[in-house]
Amino acid sequence: MSASKLKLLSFSGNSRILHMTWLAFFISFVVWFNHAPLLVFIRDSMGLTSQQVSTLLILNVALTIPARIVVGMLVDKFGPKVMYSLLLGISSLICFFFALAQSFEQMALARFMLGFVGAGFVIGIRMISEWFPAKQVGLAEGIYGGWGNFGSAAAAMVLPAIALLFGGDNGWRYALGLTGAIALVYSFIYYFSVSDTPKGSTYFKPKKTGAMEVTSKGDFVLYILMSIPLYAALALLAWKLSPEGVSLLSATATYGIYAGLAALFAWQLYHIIKVNKEVFHKPVPAIHRYKFKQVAILNLAYLATFGAELAVVSMLPLFFSDTFGISAVQAGILASAFAFMNLVSRPCGGHFSDRLGRKRTLTLSLAGAALGFFLMGLMDSSWPLVLAVLATMACSFFVQAGQGAVFAVVPLIQRRLTGQIAGMTGAYGNVGAVVFLTVLSFVSPQVFFWVICTMAAVTMAAVQLMDEPSGQMAEVLPDGTVQMIDVH
Repeated sequence: MSASKLKLLSFSGNSRILHMTWLAFFISFVVWFNHAPLLVFIRDSMGLTSQQVSTLLILNVALTIPARIVVGMLVDKFGPKVMYSLLLGISSLICFFFALAQSFEQMALARFMLGFVGAGFVIGIRMISEWFPAKQVGLAEGIYGGWGNFGSAAAAMVLPAIALLFGGDNGWRYALGLTGAIALVYSFIYYFSVSDTPKGSTYFKPKKTGAMEVTSKGDFVLYILMSIPLYAALALLAWKLSPEGVSLLSATATYGIYAGLAALFAWQLYHIIKVNKEVFHKPVPAIHRYKFKQVAILNLAYLATFGAELAVVSMLPLFFSDTFGISAVQAGILASAFAFMNLVSRPCGGHFSDRLGRKRTLTLSLAGAALGFFLMGLMDSSWPLVLAVLATMACSFFVQAGQGAVFAVVPLIQRRLTGQIAGMTGAYGNVGAVVFLTVLSFVSPQVFFWVICTMAAVTMAAVQLMDEPSGQMAEVLPDGTVQMIDVH
């Protein structure tokens, strides 16, 4: 089956699942980034300082780190249909809480909790991998991710106008509440419209739960090492909110969070050992092995691409408004150009991966992203506005093609672990966002863009160590027989 046979205009079979699922992701992204284009209204209405605004931006991407790990495990166990419906329903309630917030503290708590909705991405990755074969999966995952990610651009283009339509100091509250209502309604629509697998197919589940299965001693060590940045990013966030940063948390609360993160890491370490202790006693049969270095490299690539996008989408409306002296509505529309490219660029990354090779496509995407961010670092008020928008769109094309290329590989590593691999890789995107947004709070936007440029270049070098997926992967059916799944 060739990639060209994906019937996008159809609304039956796997095409229907693709359309229902990217729309679920689209709505989750609208809810996740509904505050960014309204920040000017929120800042003026609530009398927020610039430090409080940057705190809201960082808080928005924090909880997504553990949420993507946990949701990745839950989706492998319970299936994407139940998990996506639950995620949208719960997120709608948190969205209403944010819309009704009366103080900065309430807004901060609601924004932190709304990071949970960002885990929706992981659910759809598993759903799409169940419905599409290897020769189409890159393009299908690219369409799912790209069209869903467009939710942040849609929010940037539409929500400021809706806020003005309602008018008054509370216009932004109505705009936010509307996005929550849409999510709540769609959670029911999704549940009654999809199934986890095509009829007659097996939904493979991990043999053990609590941690990802690895298949060698070296991979066991690498898995532990790659888990550390997930906690370090949350510790960095706690530090940013401590008296050393914006003083939202007391010193006692900050140390409490550090202790909690250390306890959580110890708990995960216990589960990693419990799930994988057998690799120290007997080798895993070659047919069931996979290389964890593939996961580690994809983690870094997603940190450099999606982490960059999350950070840039959050700060770009304000950057354009301050740099070029334009209104909040104009800045929101122009800044949405970065996310707008998702419609084309992420599917392109997936499609080229299916056609030209996974490794080559990822390498070219990262090279383009590095060059794009270097150019954005040169941007200032002397640039014509048209040129600034074009440079932004060119940069975002490569950034998002890289994201498509990453998730063209994720489903081809180990089918039963797809949710967990997608969860860890997705969480690294949020690690990138926390790190980059923290960097932004200390340096100028120009230096911020150059830091991302450097990260993209370093990751491009790391990708050269990745193996091109080939051959087949083995999964065991409930009756004990082995099923081989093509990965090329």
